[in-house]
Amino acid sequence: MQQDRASQVIEDKDSVSASERVRPRLSQPGNPWWLRIAVALIFMLAIVSIWTTNAWLTTRFSENTRVRSELRLALYTGNLLSELQRTAVVPLLLARDPALIGSLNSNEFSTTSARLIAAQKEIGAASIRLLDASGRTVGSTDRYQLGTNNVLSPFYVEALRSRDTVFTVANQGGGAYEFTYSRAVVADGKTLGVIVVGADLSRLERSWAGISDAVAVTDSEGNIILATEPRWRGLTMPEALAVRDAPSAIQRAFQVTADWTALPIDAYVQGRAVMQAEARIPFRGWRMISFTTYASVREQVNAVLALEIMGFAILLAGTFYVLSRRARSQSVAYMRESADLRALNMRLTREIAERERMQKELRVAEQTVQQSSKLAALGEMSAGVSHELNQPLAAMKTYLAGARLLLQRGRSEEALSSFQRIDDLIERMGAITRQLKSYARKGGEAVEPVDLRAAVSSALTMMEPQLRGRTIRVTRNLPRRPVTVMADRIRLEQVIINLLRNAVDAVRDKRDARIEITVETGAHAYVLVRDNGPGILDLEKLFEPFWTTKKPGEGTGLGLAISSSIVADFGGRLTAHNEDEGAVFAVELPLQKPRQDPQALAAE
Repeated sequence: MQQDRASQVIEDKDSVSASERVRPRLSQPGNPWWLRIAVALIFMLAIVSIWTTNAWLTTRFSENTRVRSELRLALYTGNLLSELQRTAVVPLLLARDPALIGSLNSNEFSTTSARLIAAQKEIGAASIRLLDASGRTVGSTDRYQLGTNNVLSPFYVEALRSRDTVFTVANQGGGAYEFTYSRAVVADGKTLGVIVVGADLSRLERSWAGISDAVAVTDSEGNIILATEPRWRGLTMPEALAVRDAPSAIQRAFQVTADWTALPIDAYVQGRAVMQAEARIPFRGWRMISFTTYASVREQVNAVLALEIMGFAILLAGTFYVLSRRARSQSVAYMRESADLRALNMRLTREIAERERMQKELRVAEQTVQQSSKLAALGEMSAGVSHELNQPLAAMKTYLAGARLLLQRGRSEEALSSFQRIDDLIERMGAITRQLKSYARKGGEAVEPVDLRAAVSSALTMMEPQLRGRTIRVTRNLPRRPVTVMADRIRLEQVIINLLRNAVDAVRDKRDARIEITVETGAHAYVLVRDNGPGILDLEKLFEPFWTTKKPGEGTGLGLAISSSIVADFGGRLTAHNEDEGAVFAVELPLQKPRQDPQALAAE
């Protein structure tokens, strides 16, 4: 290898030496004018190319970041509404609790707090309080609240004024807010007290802080009531953005030099440029605002710019090399032949070393870019799963309760079987989690083409833990071709799951329980859920809120009402009727209109 390189060096030397002996007689010292123009053009091309690339990539990556921020915001909004809706049902149930009514009638509250604590652990509320008719706290999950008088509290006053469930927001000072649902406890036409349930929204704040840079929720008056930044609570959004630490000299320098990046800066949070995304929450005029930094955008743009700058640097290096070679050849043309050979060998040696060094630097730069790309991909936030995991969790709770009883009775082998089932449910939860990752791609209000077959299959998958524990024969009739409708997949699956739950409850006492789900298409698309249960007693009140045929504590009466509202938002309707055996729920949705050919339209 060394011999070949040496021979190549000698050949290059001979050719160059011969040419250099002739060149001084054919050319004049100095660089040609076209070479200088070429260098100037390279500089201009590099500046224009880098500037254009930076602007285009910044706009593109910023838009992608903004879209991800809006999708995250839609997920946060759905979680907040879900928490509020779940908590809103609790006062209605507790207000009808015979034990609490009996305690208020008899003024015996020795077991009231224990009962409220058990209910709190069951539903996951922040707090639960029971007030008597005078406003005195007679039962609470917080023992420090016992005996306090809340006769002037908004949740007490508003609950007495309205016989319905009321929602209040109270500023507790120090940037803390209390969100409560309250309802009057009425028995035999007499108001006995008020039940107050606090919504645990601080848990959502903690989850937001772990994913987004900054999130805030404002009420109808523009005041911040929830925020990942505690200093923001109680302020308006302009006042909150004005609250910031004094920036250092370096931070001010970065802020000044950030203008060349052409980033669409919406605001500054803690001295950092951020983009702002805002969404309306369909609850009391609330709005949610999120702020996302441009760190990931800048990293991706800088990686591409580094490659581009490196390419122009190599080009300029080659150009300058040509210039230096020309000058050197003119200077060594008058030297002796031996001196020319030694100088040429030394120059070629340096050239080989320089090229090897540049190749090493190029390999290191390529590895750095690859590593940056990997880190950028790892930095993207994954979507979390939503409340669809409640079914496996409920099943796990049931198995744990059964195992506890079996262990108490000394039936350890059967208890081990329950633990095995819990392990299977955990594996199933992992599968459901992987399936639910696709849900985060769309917001709670956006519609897209959805295949009804896929929606039915996904709903059956999430209902599998509940169906597996019962002897129910489920029949699925799906067409071979796709049946596409315009809807939001998450909300559509919620409707199907609610219908399947009702069907499961309807055939609970049947020995030959059967459920049939069918997808049909015609002028419209249909999803039919049949069961062989006892049928529906009152079809007129079926879709009214809080109307249910279930026992107290087993249902809220909101599932079908919410499902009907969701289907109506998609331009369809939800109906139900009885058959000879059981009942049928039908979801009717308009089919997706086929796209018309532009050439056909032009011909018309």
